[in-house]
Amino acid sequence: MKTISENRAFGGVQGVYSHASDACGCDMTFGLFLPQEAERDPVPVLWYLSGLTCTHENAMVKAGAQNWAAEAGVALVFPDTSPRGAGVANDAAFDLGQGAGFYVNATEAPWAPHFRMWDYVTEELPRLLFSAFPLAQERQAITGHSMGGHGALTVAMSFPGRFRSVSAFAPICHPTGSDWGRKQFTAYLGPDEAKWAGHDATLLMRRRGFDGPILIDQGASDQFLDLLRPEALSEAMAVRRQEGSFRMQKGYDHSYFFVASFMEEHLGFHARALYD
Repeated sequence: MKTISENRAFGGVQGVYSHASDACGCDMTFGLFLPQEAERDPVPVLWYLSGLTCTHENAMVKAGAQNWAAEAGVALVFPDTSPRGAGVANDAAFDLGQGAGFYVNATEAPWAPHFRMWDYVTEELPRLLFSAFPLAQERQAITGHSMGGHGALTVAMSFPGRFRSVSAFAPICHPTGSDWGRKQFTAYLGPDEAKWAGHDATLLMRRRGFDGPILIDQGASDQFLDLLRPEALSEAMAVRRQEGSFRMQKGYDHSYFFVASFMEEHLGFHARALYD
């Protein structure tokens, strides 16, 4: 692992690191904020999965999360959204290829050799982080925005007991039922829709739900509402009687201005679960 940068922030340290990834077959970069409490003891950790076109850096510099994480004594992990590099397959479209890993393990050409983001964020990166940094493995939570909200929800529901809470900002809620999902799942996973179901938050909610509290914020003026399908997940949560809140925020769009506006509430939500 290589240290790219470390900067003092809100009494803690915002670091950026890279390492050779076996899962993705290339070098991967991630951001990690450690609050001041990490100088003494392992601290709880909140994963933040970013959306389409993003790298590890977008949320790290735009979401305004470090201030609230420092107050709560919680670490923040900012993984990248896809494998990258000259030998990694790509596409001219912004919603496929580098920057658009969709947090799945691709099985189809040309994506299969590198696009194994599910294994990366659920196995390889956690193993590295918990061995190298003072993080409390038994106290984890996860959140994300857009494609990252899709990833946060599907990962949380697929690993019962790992995360104490999950939240999302404008997540892709029902990818098997929209053009934002069907295109990518066909490319990465092939035409068999049975293989898609484990990466659809609405279908997972119907089948198993989450064993903790959920908080979802969706901008009512989001320009991508038809692709996100928030109503499908909201209905599935109601039918399951899932513990949680799904909030439509009047006037807000899909941008990081929206994310930053509600980040304090999401950090507080997770802090309560992590320190319960």
